[in-house]
Amino acid sequence: MRTVSATEARQHFFEMVKNTVGRHDTYQIHHPKGDAVLMSVEEYDNLVETLELLSIPKFRESIKRSIGEMEKGETVSMEQVFGDDSKKK
Repeated sequence: MRTVSATEARQHFFEMVKNTVGRHDTYQIHHPKGDAVLMSVEEYDNLVETLELLSIPKFRESIKRSIGEMEKGETVSMEQVFGDDSKKK
């Protein structure tokens, strides 16, 4: 995340917006009364979704357990779960 002053943000606003969308840049805009963040909607939505998932009780433990199962080879294929019909879609 790049930090810029409010004055610099005002001078380069359209370029910064293009960079947030095109390159997923994020900017911290500093102002004496408080800072703000400029990011793409996609990045914001991803952040909100992550926070929502992490707020689910025991979600992290479930993910860690699943990773451990994958590392041990304790998984099944899509075909085993859904049958051969999953290949037709």
